[in-house]
Amino acid sequence: MSLPRAVAAELVGTALLLATIVGSGVMGKQLSAGNDAVALLANAIATGAVLYVLILGFAPISGAHFNPVVTLIEAAFRRLPRARVAPYLAAQLAGALAGVALAHAMFGLELVETSHRVRASHGELIGEVVATFGLYLVIATASRAQAVAGAVALYIIGAYWFTSSTSFANPAVTIARSFTDTFAGIRRADVPGFVAAQLVGGALAALFTRWLLPRAKQDA
Repeated sequence: MSLPRAVAAELVGTALLLATIVGSGVMGKQLSAGNDAVALLANAIATGAVLYVLILGFAPISGAHFNPVVTLIEAAFRRLPRARVAPYLAAQLAGALAGVALAHAMFGLELVETSHRVRASHGELIGEVVATFGLYLVIATASRAQAVAGAVALYIIGAYWFTSSTSFANPAVTIARSFTDTFAGIRRADVPGFVAAQLVGGALAALFTRWLLPRAKQDA
């Protein structure tokens, strides 16, 4: 697929993903009567459902990365031309920021906010390493069965609950969520730690899948 179409797919797909994450968080919080477990469940299910259809629809156009970690690993394994890396990363970040603004507009909030939600514990950083490692492992293994959309969607729903960080697992998502002071937010001071943890988790997953999967070894 042509670069402009692929970049447009990454931008729009990431924007819709963030609109879902933030919007379902706002809606879940509004309707849960203060029960954060119910709000998180709604947030997780909505995110997984929309992620499934986004991957299904956009994968033939751009690969449906929506995530800088995935883009960097795919480029390292030479499954994505290096010339596409910078445009993909820019589209993912721009789309993520646009998605947050879109969610805010739908719910009558300021388009840009500063998050005050603290996510700074060592446990949450470990959670991000685990979440990102697991995400790419699922992508790599499920691709062999041509079941990436369903596998990733189910993994994200589960990882919202089994990781201490609620599974951001995506640097673009993390940066964008620092611009929303809602249920989905993260304090900006905590963003560098989350992104570093995600890069570590992605690197570990890349090394492991390179050894584990014959195709990944050949492509690398």
